[in-house]
Amino acid sequence: MAEARPLVSVYNPDAKDTVLSELPLPAVFSCPIRPDLVNYVHTNMAKNHRQPYAVSAMAGHQTSAESWGTGRAVSRIPRVQGGGTQRSGQAAFGNMCRGGRMFAPTRVWRKWNRKTNVNQRRYAVASALAASALPALVMARGHKIDQVPEMPLVVGNAMESAKQTKAVVKILENVGATEDVEKCKASKKLRAGKGKMRNRRYTMRRGPLIVYSEKDGIEYAARNLPGVELVSVERMNLLQLAPGGHMGRFIIWTEGAFAMLDKVYGDGVNKSEMKKGYVLPKSQMQNADLARIINSDEVQSVVNPAKFAAKGVSTKKIKKNPLKNVETMESLNPYVRIMRKAEQEQQAARKAKKAAILKEKRGNKERKAASQAFYEQANKDGDLMF
Repeated sequence: MAEARPLVSVYNPDAKDTVLSELPLPAVFSCPIRPDLVNYVHTNMAKNHRQPYAVSAMAGHQTSAESWGTGRAVSRIPRVQGGGTQRSGQAAFGNMCRGGRMFAPTRVWRKWNRKTNVNQRRYAVASALAASALPALVMARGHKIDQVPEMPLVVGNAMESAKQTKAVVKILENVGATEDVEKCKASKKLRAGKGKMRNRRYTMRRGPLIVYSEKDGIEYAARNLPGVELVSVERMNLLQLAPGGHMGRFIIWTEGAFAMLDKVYGDGVNKSEMKKGYVLPKSQMQNADLARIINSDEVQSVVNPAKFAAKGVSTKKIKKNPLKNVETMESLNPYVRIMRKAEQEQQAARKAKKAAILKEKRGNKERKAASQAFYEQANKDGDLMF
């Protein structure tokens, strides 16, 4: 993680790979990274720049249509009056009619703006800043930072006093950010839609975001570079830090802006000086690698050893039906064994008694009658158990 490095190098804007000094890493870069919150806040904030639109209130009703009523074997929809043209007699007004109004015409008093909690907006900005210090997330967003020496990238304060665009181009070349600017320049394409008619003819990728602390000329010198945006450290916006709701914007900090971050967001313990009562959010776990914690020697030394089943033997306990399983029934009612033994003895006695009677009777009719008489007598005596 970025906060594993206590110091960040400050690079010379006038010379390549030259370190001027070092600055401590601000606490905002240790903020928990919340892509869900960033996406939610970005969606709500992006809706606040929309311009209300609606169809004309009279659209579809600018005709002298009137219903013909019943009795003419046609529907009762209003129909255009007059004659001599195709339009006469055609249905009008309805949303199913040609030239009619739309269903539920749009209105300008729709709820266009969205309110978002201040603390949520600040949390989202802090998460976006923390994500900008991770090269993996910056590259995943599409930025070309192979030549950048370090992330986060901090440049000396001389960058803020650059008065010409060619001076900024030279500085970007010295810090390895030229490749990302060239990518933006090559990405300029004609928009595929009606926006071509509405003053947004071209689309282009986002490039580096330059964060400065003092307006000393950089805001004019760099504004004409394709894909490059500028913002003051006191007015950072989530729409610029996470365009499209995706974290990992390539940010170039000036030394003064980077040093002000603890003043703007606080040092993680003390409150911010510029945001009333604001303290940076903290992670619930110092180490979020749960697998590493579980497998550590400290945890494994106190937990019970894992119980592994023999190969091919399932440890799953199967519930058995006591009415079908003898052992389960005997575990519930030990007297079942005695009852079963007595019942088996009675069955054997009845079988022997019946065989003796049938042996005496030779004919089929006599044997059948004897068998019926045997069961009737046994039923009276209570020997049969059903």
